[in-house]
Amino acid sequence: MNLPELIQDRRDSGPFLPAVVLALLCSVLSVGPVHAMISGICSDCHTMHNSQDNAPMNFDNSTTPNENLTRGSCFGCHAQGGGSPIVTVGNSVIPQVMHSSSVALAAGNFGYITGMAGSGAADSKGHNIDGLTGVDSVLYAPPGGIVNVGGPSHVLGNTVNTNTLTCAGNNGCHGYRHYGPGGDSTYRVKGITGSHHKNVDGQLDQATEPANSYRFLMAVKGLESSDWQENASSSNHNEYYALPAPIQLGCSSPAVKCHEGPGGLTQPPDGTMSQFCATCHGNFHTLTTSESDGVGSVANSPFIRHPTDLSLPVTGEYADYTVYNINAPVARLTVPAVSSSVVTPGSDAVMCLSCHMSHASDYPDMLRWNYDTMISGNAGAAAGTGCFVCHTTKD
Repeated sequence: MNLPELIQDRRDSGPFLPAVVLALLCSVLSVGPVHAMISGICSDCHTMHNSQDNAPMNFDNSTTPNENLTRGSCFGCHAQGGGSPIVTVGNSVIPQVMHSSSVALAAGNFGYITGMAGSGAADSKGHNIDGLTGVDSVLYAPPGGIVNVGGPSHVLGNTVNTNTLTCAGNNGCHGYRHYGPGGDSTYRVKGITGSHHKNVDGQLDQATEPANSYRFLMAVKGLESSDWQENASSSNHNEYYALPAPIQLGCSSPAVKCHEGPGGLTQPPDGTMSQFCATCHGNFHTLTTSESDGVGSVANSPFIRHPTDLSLPVTGEYADYTVYNINAPVARLTVPAVSSSVVTPGSDAVMCLSCHMSHASDYPDMLRWNYDTMISGNAGAAAGTGCFVCHTTKD
């Protein structure tokens, strides 16, 4: 199958069209597994008029030009629907978020939702992306969270729901997410425009713009695996950033930390992955004084919801989790320069991605494992996996 055939049905016609496209079909993105800012021939990714010898220059042969003069869309680059989690075009290595392979990259595979991969189609297996996986037949509002991200303090806040979720921009995860005045016109299309040209790799402990944030997730800190975790192991993996205890998020008063950054940008205040998820799913990840919201009023057991951004206890069953498990990853209190196979209870923390995939998995609720096999006292073949990686004595 040639490249136009792969891309044909995966064009992004939504408002966030150029968000992830600027170079991911360039033959000059990188050579091998080392990824850096773009250099090379501009025409590999851009076209001035979408015409050459009276033929369209888009990679899917569409006659409709793209914003930023690009030759493809974010779906056309990352969701080609082939049989591999990696597509190579010339010297360009392009990570795939939707494919039929049984091997998924760190964030998972949207193909699990549609049935392209895995054990069968189900909306509950991942985030339903507008124009890619179809409308969610069960959910509308983000579970455990808010519909109008940004809250009443944002006059022009956009409604983010499972029918309008996009890859980038205001209604997405990657790039700038602006919910203040001017957000609609400024950031919906331009969410990560230019970020590929400024991309920073490796240890990302600044996170002041999408280009130097973890995987273009605005203000998120971390260490990126150079091969997108295609060959993940206990010693080769992404590293995530966390706090030793969750904070309270909200916009009710200046005294409470909010998920609003400079200029009304929606972003995690401290740069952790769990705080980032909490910008939509706040009740699952934050402290509260309410008896129904949040994980609890203090960062100590008993919790009313499973905590994140919380260091593993140094005593009891958790003390036995000392070797990094890629099926139940932990986060670090400082962003490391290299990945490590060592887990340190009392410091390393549980986070959202300890249990869930960020794009999609082959299990309900985007879990990393089959929850039905998590049987306390009689786990059988599931012993030492899933929940029992942390809860080491309960299997």
